[in-house]
Amino acid sequence: MREAETTQQLGRRDTYTPRDAAPVPGSVAARLNSSERVGAVLCGPKTRPNNSEEHPTPKPKGGGGQDLRVPVLNMRGEPLMPTTPRKARILLKQGKAKVVSRTPFVIQLLYPTGENKQDITLGIDAGYSVIGYSAVTASRELIKGELELRNDIKRLLEKRRKYRRDRRSRKWYRKPRFDNRRKKDGWLPPSLEHKLQSHIRLIERLKRILPITRVVVEVASFDTQKMQNPEISGIEYQRGELAGYEVREYLLAKWDHKCAYCGKTNVPLEIEHIVPKSRGGTNRVSNLTLSCHECNQRKGNRTAEEFGYPEVQAKAKEPLRAAAFMNTIRWELVNRLGCDWTYGSITKYKREKLNLEKSHVNDAFVIAGGNSNHIRTGYVYKARQVRRQNRSMFKANILKGGRKKRNTLKEVNGFMRFDKVLYGKLKCFIFGLRKSGYFDLRDIEGNKVGASVNSKKLKLLERARGRIEEVIRATRAEAQGLLAHG
Repeated sequence: MREAETTQQLGRRDTYTPRDAAPVPGSVAARLNSSERVGAVLCGPKTRPNNSEEHPTPKPKGGGGQDLRVPVLNMRGEPLMPTTPRKARILLKQGKAKVVSRTPFVIQLLYPTGENKQDITLGIDAGYSVIGYSAVTASRELIKGELELRNDIKRLLEKRRKYRRDRRSRKWYRKPRFDNRRKKDGWLPPSLEHKLQSHIRLIERLKRILPITRVVVEVASFDTQKMQNPEISGIEYQRGELAGYEVREYLLAKWDHKCAYCGKTNVPLEIEHIVPKSRGGTNRVSNLTLSCHECNQRKGNRTAEEFGYPEVQAKAKEPLRAAAFMNTIRWELVNRLGCDWTYGSITKYKREKLNLEKSHVNDAFVIAGGNSNHIRTGYVYKARQVRRQNRSMFKANILKGGRKKRNTLKEVNGFMRFDKVLYGKLKCFIFGLRKSGYFDLRDIEGNKVGASVNSKKLKLLERARGRIEEVIRATRAEAQGLLAHG
């Protein structure tokens, strides 16, 4: 009986902040510039409790979705339920909270308060290039976004290996070694391990700002051979595309012993990549063709379609890296997180039932258990992984006289590459540094903002730290969640 009374008292616990409460020093509200303030502050006699479900924000007219929620941390740095921008602004002005992060905008309370929490489910749409995420409660979506992963790690590792082998060959000779290397159980190639860790770090980052109680990840299994040949069956699975052939003989038979571009015969033919490796092509036989030396040199780093031969490009099949990645890490991700999972077919069925358009954030919303009764957030967090730093001290190419040129600049006038800056009233990112102090500014999509902008006109907002991120207003269809019936 006493436990029931205690529970009832906790449920009625007053978390209102009195108007005459003494402010706590240490606020950083004064540091916020006018461009970051949401609007005018209208202070009432009491602020609303930090519980968005008890006081839901009405949906804007026109179906634009709810406003952007502000994650809140308590005095110990533990996540609470997010609040509205208005209440966050009041707390900052009164000195009862401080800013922890700008993107996403997170505040930390400087006074003890009630900690009523609700169940929050985080849906993760795992992927090779983009991760989609969405966190929902029983009635509304709190946050959604996409993280674009790096796809240049394999290329950079191959480049480093080439430089190291070249340098070692000039210094000493060492017998080849093959049998003294052992890989640990669960070892993954560095490029796949980085993508796997990116999924885990994203989930941990969201858990630090939201009191997430459940994580659901979509797992999918792909039949890569059936993706290439829908008619395959039976013993054909054991016979590859090269059954009975060597690679060169197979290509000669496939391309009729002639150059795929100019059609020359009776000339030396070279094996050539339809989509160059530097452009994401693979060594799979479906991406290989034959060409004479002249065509191979003229094609250079272009694809066959860019070279003017779309019919050759049509014979090349799409790389299966994404499918192979999901087949490799899907259960590894679930086991490391110890979370729940669902299948891609179930996600597709629920998304079509809700009449949602295909997107990473909509898939994540469905994975998290969202339905047509949920209020969708009207904002999307767009993030992109970038290289933290190029650590090589010198350029690879040696200049005349045998001199080595210093590598790209690390820092100029307190700015580093990919820092988020304020240029006038526009927030953008530094994509190129110059020693003169004039930088190349672009938005998160890589569109040019200014090719040569003086650093004196810039204000540093936040460091990149391996990723750049911004929040944008969702489209009408994304905010509403439902598409119009045709």
